[in-house]
Amino acid sequence: MALPVTQERPDALPEASVTPAAPVAGRAARALARVRAGLPRTGLAVLAGLLLALAFPPFDLWPLSLAGVAALSLLTRGRTVRQAAWTGFAFGLPFFLLLLSWLRVVGWDATVGLSVIEALFLAALGSGLALTSRLPGWPLWAACLWITQEWARDRLPLGGFPWGRLAFANTATPFTPLAAIGGAPLVTFAVALAGALLAWAALRLRGPRRAPRAAALAALGAVAALLAGYLVPVPTAAADTVKVALVQGNVPNPGMDFLGRPMMVLNNHAAATEKLAADIKAGKVEKPDLVIWPENSSDLDPFSDPLAYRRIDEAVKAIGVPTLVGTLVDGPDEQHVQNEGIVWDPKTGPGASYTKQHPVPFGEYVPFRDQLSKVITRLQRVARDFYPGDHNGVMQLGPARIGDVICFEVAYDEIVRDSVDQGARVLVVQTNNATYAKTGQPEQQLAMSRLRAVEHGRAVLIAATSGISAVIAPDGTVEQRTEELTAAELSAVVPLRDGTTVADRVGAGPEWTLAVAGLLACGAAVLIGRRRGTRQAE
Repeated sequence: MALPVTQERPDALPEASVTPAAPVAGRAARALARVRAGLPRTGLAVLAGLLLALAFPPFDLWPLSLAGVAALSLLTRGRTVRQAAWTGFAFGLPFFLLLLSWLRVVGWDATVGLSVIEALFLAALGSGLALTSRLPGWPLWAACLWITQEWARDRLPLGGFPWGRLAFANTATPFTPLAAIGGAPLVTFAVALAGALLAWAALRLRGPRRAPRAAALAALGAVAALLAGYLVPVPTAAADTVKVALVQGNVPNPGMDFLGRPMMVLNNHAAATEKLAADIKAGKVEKPDLVIWPENSSDLDPFSDPLAYRRIDEAVKAIGVPTLVGTLVDGPDEQHVQNEGIVWDPKTGPGASYTKQHPVPFGEYVPFRDQLSKVITRLQRVARDFYPGDHNGVMQLGPARIGDVICFEVAYDEIVRDSVDQGARVLVVQTNNATYAKTGQPEQQLAMSRLRAVEHGRAVLIAATSGISAVIAPDGTVEQRTEELTAAELSAVVPLRDGTTVADRVGAGPEWTLAVAGLLACGAAVLIGRRRGTRQAE
């Protein structure tokens, strides 16, 4: 008996040849469609990040800090955690690229690398904003999450990098006086709350369920957050005063090789001090009670180089008053140096000193040096790592008890606060921004110093090698400042204050409270989402 023969269609293909290809093609098409659909949102996030960067010095368009917060709130609202993380990253990367463009002096690879790391924190912020946007009162939780993000970024990795805090774009705005109550974190919180409330108001004005009255109330809330600072008294009354002189000796060349030949920077500052002494002797200016030189004003260690010691001593003896000298000295071993401010007395010579506590990673020390130096040969220019100090910068300089902080340390809340807590009556920022001259970085650091003045109710004296040196009143007003890349001297009578602000007394409490509140809000959003999912499944 013959079996029937099954006829195959000529165009039929074996099943195995179509099954794998079709799903792969489908997934690729869906992924491409998602990318295309997300491009407008990504583009808006990039634009919003650039606008936020324009809120900071040297642009100083501070209202854009509100616009940036509002835009990120709207762009992440109702999105998934993953989608919002990408939106946050797309917002953060251009923000930091523009904000930190001064790092191009070191190399664009450094600018991009640091910007990517910092943008990851904004990606996490985006996810948190998406989660909490489902909660009642979400503008409040959004503001808390901005504090959470800054809290983490100020500490991680390798001690953190606080550049780009919302507070640092608002150091001469209606928000600024809030620093006297809760420091930089409270200023950031108020800015973020105002921005999020504006976003909430915008949402109430769109769609079929518009609520103009609710939108108006939200806008009023934003205005209230903006104007709250006017209710905060900023103490400025002085117990007594001190006459100071700030010497900006300038450098031979800006950029990575600002030092020039040995002794050039030291000679600049010594000669400027001796000229001041001659003007005093001629009766042209009053004699100060103290003189302040900037960070790295001596380019040689005076304790190991007799010529440097003698040159400093000659200049200090000529002026005849205690002088704060910035220099690098040999560290505890051959592999380290210390960045110090030294009180130099015209009669007794060098005395008390402060060693920078927070060296800058990759600029003043190289983490994982053995491994990274083989890959990034430019790191070999950092020949020796800076050894961190173990105490604050409170020292007696003539009649004034000063609190010395060095360069980037002004960005870190706890370092400045600790000096005031230990009795500093005036704050001194010794800095050397010659590497970043004319890049916008000195203006950003000046803004931070203005906020510190209000936060602690102290005059702030900035002494810079090449600019910007400045005299800042306790209310944050810049009373005098120098131009960059010029030799200059500032003389002023500044207040010495003993009183403390509320921000001094509460310390880091507001920051921790608001940061934890942001995390708890995220946790609550996750739990509520799971419960809703369980109910729907039932």
